[in-house]
Parts: sequence; C-alpha cells; structure tokens
Amino acid sequence: MNVLTKKSEFRGGKLSTGSALPAPGRIRHEGQRTIRAGFIPLVDAAVLIAAAEFGFAQREGITLELVKDVSWANVRDRLAFRQFDIAHMLSPMPVAARLGLGSNPSPTIAPFSLGRGGNAITLSTRIYGLMEEEGRLGGAADPLRNARALEAVVRSAAAAGKPPLTLGVTYPFSSHNYELRYWLAAGGIDPDRDVKLVVVPPPMTSDALSAGAIDGFCVGAPWNMIASERGVGRIVATKQDIWPSAPEKVIGMRPEWAEAKPDTVSRLIVALDRAARWSDVPENRARLAEVLAEDRHLGAPVDIIRRVLAGEFTIDPEGNRRVVENYFVFHAGFANFPRPSQALWIYSQMVRWGQTTLSREGFEASVSAYRPDLYRGALGKDALPADADSGSLEGATDGDRFIDGHVFDPGRIEDYIKSFTVFGKDGVQTPVDDV
Repeated sequence: MNVLTKKSEFRGGKLSTGSALPAPGRIRHEGQRTIRAGFIPLVDAAVLIAAAEFGFAQREGITLELVKDVSWANVRDRLAFRQFDIAHMLSPMPVAARLGLGSNPSPTIAPFSLGRGGNAITLSTRIYGLMEEEGRLGGAADPLRNARALEAVVRSAAAAGKPPLTLGVTYPFSSHNYELRYWLAAGGIDPDRDVKLVVVPPPMTSDALSAGAIDGFCVGAPWNMIASERGVGRIVATKQDIWPSAPEKVIGMRPEWAEAKPDTVSRLIVALDRAARWSDVPENRARLAEVLAEDRHLGAPVDIIRRVLAGEFTIDPEGNRRVVENYFVFHAGFANFPRPSQALWIYSQMVRWGQTTLSREGFEASVSAYRPDLYRGALGKDALPADADSGSLEGATDGDRFIDGHVFDPGRIEDYIKSFTVFGKDGVQTPVDDV
C-alpha cells in the first residue's frame, strides 16, 4: 500500500512551519535592513548578485552584503552559525536540513527559487573517446545514448579488472548528485556499484578533471564550459536533457530569522523578483555577464559567461557547439515559485538513493522546507502559477519530460520510487561523503 496518498496535505503550503507574513499595515518596525548573504561563484547566483548590484535591493530599503564562499558545506555552516542571514543554496539543502540529514542539519527554509537550469555533465576527453569506440557515437549522440555508451565503457573496464570511474558532484544533497545519478541510471549504470562518486567544490572541478583526479563531473555554469574550452572535457548532457523544470538554487534562511523579520523577508522577495525579471531580459544579459565575471563574484572570463547565459556551448576541445534554448531561466514560467511538489521530488531521490527512508514524517518535513506562503505574502496571488494550491505532476507535459519518460506524482511517491530498476546500495548511500 502506498505510504503517501493525499496530495491535499501540502496544498497551499499548509504543512509549512512558521507563520505567513502579516498583512500590510500590521508590520512592526525592524530597524536597519542589512542582509548578509553567502554565495558560491556560479552563474545561478545571478539573481542575488543582480539584486545587490543593480539597485533592486536598495529600492526596497535593503542593503545586501554579498560574501563569496568556497563550498556548500561552508555556506550551510555559516548560515547555521548566524554568520549569514540568507544564502544562495542548492535546492535540496533545506529539504535535507528539515529531514535532519548530513552534518549540522540546522533548520532552513526556502521562500524563493533563483531560477532553473545551469547544470551539465562533463566527462574527460579520454573517457569520451572510449565511449565513441564502444557506442559508435559519431560526435552527435543524444544525452541518453551518451549514458548508454558510458555504460558500455564501465562494463568493459570492470571486465578487465580496472578500477571504477570517479565522478565528481558538488555536495551529497545537491541537484548535481541527483541529476548525475538519474542520468547514469537511465543509461543502465548503478551509481553506487559501478562508479565512485566524490565531492568536489565547483571551482575545482575543471582542475580536478585536468589532473586526472576525476573522470567527469556534474556542476553548474560556467565550470563545464571552462573544462571544454581548456580541452580537458566533453559536455555530454545538460540539466534540460534530464528534467527541464528541475529546481536548481534557492534562497535559504533560518526560520526564526524569517519570523523575526517578516517585513524584511517580504521586501527581499520583492527585490529578488524584480532582479529575476530583469535578468531574464536578453538585452540585460551583457551587463549581467560583466558583473558576474568580476573577481569578487565568479572570477571567470566574461565571454564564457555571456555564451553560457545564451545557452551557447562549446561542448568539446574540437570546438563543436550546441545551443540549449532557455539554458538559464531566471523568472519566466514561475521559475521563482518554491513548489512543494519539487521539494517532494527531491525527497523521492533521497529515498531512492538510500539517504533517508519513506515516511509520513519525512513527507511533511520535506514540504515544510519550501515556503510558498512567504512568496505569496510578498508578491500576491497574481504571482503564483495556476496550480500553486495543488500537488502538480512533474515531468508530465511536453517540453518538461524526464530523460527516461517517468512522471512524478507527489501523492504516490512510493509507487514512483518502485518504478525504477536502479536503487541505492542496500538502502544506504555510501560513495559520497558529507563534508
């Protein structure tokens, strides 16, 4: 029997912890609104950076103090220890925190998504050469065929007694981990038995690939293109290939901070919403790329950032190119709405790969991590998608399909997980250590 059956149990974010923002006119004075925000040097921090650099936060009476960090574990800990007020976070991090997973799982909520897209999977040129031999790819294979060609390489290496491939992800509870696993499994590779997964901070992935410390990685922009431009990697799949609507980064904050500063939270969401709208306008992308390229932000070549924002990829050292439409979506299609159904998809992946177990308590904790009530309180009902108050299916519409054709029904998580043939090793995920 299915453990979880009622979609209505997360309708309208009712399982969320804390209270919604007070109505206008009843907000208490909160004093100076300086917000210290941690971020990792990735293009998907663009909305947060744009809010600080192009005046959107200032117009709401907020001073955004940006602090560049080096790893997701650092961001997690500095938010928990109150060195940050808010943080650029991986979309699964608040869910993991609510479930009590990982090191220092301090309560965290996400009232705002920073958009969709930006990830890709890159393999070393050596491994891709073997894939071409095994899979007869001809240089123009689709992402699923790439995964199946890699499966042939993995099987050949195992038969020859060679050690498994080492692939990098940025954090155990990350979209990168789950997307890489999903892609591998779709190609017939068991991520827990057939390869070795390790944690590599985003800015170090290209160097690690070049040094031979890893054979591939899944990471956010611009680091995939930097690896291909350096001639050390081949991009074999993007986030859009795996699931276009997959949640990527969010704004994370401590629930008690949000409850103590409801007006500040509301103003912040308004500022981020305006920054997201601005960042989505093609005519603004050149200015955005210049700011992102600065050393205090990403410290990456501005030309690469411009092309990444446009979805124009150099996928290999030979200069072959691919254009991915809507590779970055910062606002369109309600990209900033924190969907409870997406929090539950993240939970399903944690269960599938043995990071946690399926339970009513886990269901409710996962939903409570995303706070559509705070988003609604700041922007009003007109800013919400039509299905905001229901448990929408994920991957069920054209243009938003999963790579393997599965559809996620948040009311039938157990059936969804059982529909796969590849699961975590003995119910416990062991290859990726939390750091």
